[in-house]
Amino acid sequence: MVRPPFTPQGIKRGAAVAYPLTFGVLIYGIGFGLLAVQSGMTSWQATLLSVFVYSASAQLAMTGILAAGFGSLAALLWAVIALILVINARYLLLGASLRPWLGSLPARQIYPTLFILGDGNWMLSMHAYENGERDAGFVLGASIAPSLAWCLGTLIGAVAGGFAPDPKQLGLDFLLASLAASMLAGLVKERRDARVLIVATITAIGLVKIGLTNWAPVVAGIAAGCVAFFREVRVGNAQ
Repeated sequence: MVRPPFTPQGIKRGAAVAYPLTFGVLIYGIGFGLLAVQSGMTSWQATLLSVFVYSASAQLAMTGILAAGFGSLAALLWAVIALILVINARYLLLGASLRPWLGSLPARQIYPTLFILGDGNWMLSMHAYENGERDAGFVLGASIAPSLAWCLGTLIGAVAGGFAPDPKQLGLDFLLASLAASMLAGLVKERRDARVLIVATITAIGLVKIGLTNWAPVVAGIAAGCVAFFREVRVGNAQ
C-alpha cells in the first residue's frame, strides 16, 4: 500500500472545507451542554465528557440514563459503558472506509486523526476523496475545528444551563440528522448509489420500528456496505 502524503497544505484544505460545519457543531455542542447540566452533570464533567468521548449521539443518550437514575454506581457505569460501545460501534465502519486512504500512515499521524474523527467531517473527507483528494492531512484538518467547536460549545451550554430553555424546544436535537442528510445528498452521484441509500434507509427504519434504535446506524451501514460490495464485484466480473 502506497503511503499518501500528509502535508500542512492538506490540513489547510480540510480546515477550509470544514469551516461551514464548525458553526453548526458549536450550536449543537451548546445544546448538549444545556442537556448535560439539566441531567445532573457539572459544567466541567460535561466538558471533559466531550473531550474524551467526543460522540454527540452517545453523549446525548448518556444524559437520558443519568436523568433516569440507577440504584447503584456500578449499574450506572455498566449502563453507560454498554451504551457508548453500542452507539459508537459505527466508528468501526467509518474507520474501515478510511483504511484505503489512511491505512499506511504511521501511528503518530493516524491515531490523533481518528481520535477526533466525527460523522460530519468523515462525510466531508469521503466526499473530497471521491473528488480526487489524496492528502491524508485533509482528514485531520477537517476534524480539528469541529472537535474544538464541540468542546467549546459544551462548555458554553453547560455554564449557561441554568438560564436557557430546553434545547429540544429550539430544535437543536435535530441538527445532526439534518446535517447528515444534507451531506449525504452530495455523495449520491449515480443511480446505483441510490440503491445503497435505499437499503440503508429501509434497514434503519425497520430497526427503529422494532425498538433497536441504537443499533440502526451500525446494521444499516453494514447492510449498505454489503450491497455496495456485491455491486462492485458484479461490475468487476462484467469487465
